[in-house]
Amino acid sequence: MTFWGLLDDAARRAPDAVVLADDHGRSLTTAALRDAAVRTAAGLRGRGVGPGDVVCWQLPTTLEAAVVMAACARLGVVQNPVIPVFRHREVGFIVRQVSARLVIVSESWHGFGHGAMARSLGPEVLALDLDGPPGPALWLPAGDPASLPPAPARADECRWIYYSSGTTADPKGVRHSDASVIASSAGVVDGLGFGAGDVYPIAWPIAHIGGVSMLAAALRTGGTLVLFDVFDPAVTPERMAAHRPTVLGSATPFFHAYLAAQRRHGGDPLFPALRACVGGGAATPEPVNREVAQVLGVPGVVGSWGLTEFPVATSERSTDAEPGTTVGRPAAGVRVRVVDGELRLKGPQCFLGYADAGLDAEAFDADGWLRTGDLGDVDEQGRVRVRGRRKEVVIRNAETISAAEVEGVLARHPAVRDVAVVGVPDERTGERICAVVVVRPGHDVPLAVLVAHCQAEGLARHKCPERLETVGELPRNPMGKVLRRVLEGWLASVSASSDHVD
Repeated sequence: MTFWGLLDDAARRAPDAVVLADDHGRSLTTAALRDAAVRTAAGLRGRGVGPGDVVCWQLPTTLEAAVVMAACARLGVVQNPVIPVFRHREVGFIVRQVSARLVIVSESWHGFGHGAMARSLGPEVLALDLDGPPGPALWLPAGDPASLPPAPARADECRWIYYSSGTTADPKGVRHSDASVIASSAGVVDGLGFGAGDVYPIAWPIAHIGGVSMLAAALRTGGTLVLFDVFDPAVTPERMAAHRPTVLGSATPFFHAYLAAQRRHGGDPLFPALRACVGGGAATPEPVNREVAQVLGVPGVVGSWGLTEFPVATSERSTDAEPGTTVGRPAAGVRVRVVDGELRLKGPQCFLGYADAGLDAEAFDADGWLRTGDLGDVDEQGRVRVRGRRKEVVIRNAETISAAEVEGVLARHPAVRDVAVVGVPDERTGERICAVVVVRPGHDVPLAVLVAHCQAEGLARHKCPERLETVGELPRNPMGKVLRRVLEGWLASVSASSDHVD
């Protein structure tokens, strides 16, 4: 089935089911989403855009973005969702590489002129006025549906290009088909059990590949997504609570905000309908997982794992005895194997290849398995554990040390609210282990205390941190992943604190 076929089928089966809502009181049923998408597709057709053209769109998490997504699927273009944090360097590279016919942006968003940036890049630009409280109508172009060509019939052609973040190098364009993005919803539906009656607020970028996975899951099952264009830890959790969510996600900063909101609320549950918390994009530290279970009354954070190249490869189930201890079992049709400690994948949501075809050969092994770059293992029950990225290691005296392993131990110290471990250059050992720590309010934790804690936890001495830096917050991308290159650059620019080992 094509993505447009999935939406059209949902609109026929349950036309009055609310599939999308937002933080501004607006909502769309499946039939209303289909009809708005048809009108918008015709509006794009009126601008000369047709099947096979590439349409880049960089929009916040709004109903307009979801309608643009569906409109592009109806028109048969290749759509290129771009996350809002990308700027001139990344967006310029992307627009040139995909040969964009049209770029759709908000004229401005939170003080940044996306319209001006897009117009400086060359292609035709459609700038929407989304920066401010929306009116009841969608701010989108409209046209005569009779002008539309037939809907695309094939689900195996490239219809989506997603770009991974590139903090120091150019981002990589990942090509997907309708079939592969719809297949990525299987882990959400079968693992999380997302379905009719579920309400999931999302405040992360809908332009992330997780956006199409969640929308496909909602269309398949009758669940509802509530779109939040911003996430303010001080007020957004309470605004989410007004929608009576059954599922909350999706990364450590979000869970800290939900926990703080529940404590502000008092003894009564702030989220009385909540049945599951789901983590994605980055592992949830064990103490956070435990605190979520205790304070929010769910078994823990249901883990999942995937890549832009292979979204939602695995997922735990909300009924699992100890959520958060693994990233679950493979989704339907997915196979996992371990080669030299690296997890490799085959399955229906695997991407078609990169926008730069020269990168394809390195991505797959000789037998056609995707090299994920993640280190891990599979236990006797088929559950997958991710131990860290192959590139996220510290090489100390020729010994390879997993940053994730050290982070997991440090996160169990009661004074540590958040932590990242990176390697910093050292003339004697090659690299030394630096812990960048967010300390809980009212606590102080010197390096010697953290080292003693690591040793008490059974961590080998050569894996213990040798330098400590404390920060107010760790730099993370919108999906919660720590921006290690940003940390590495910052550490290189500052002198080591006095809390280090020579």
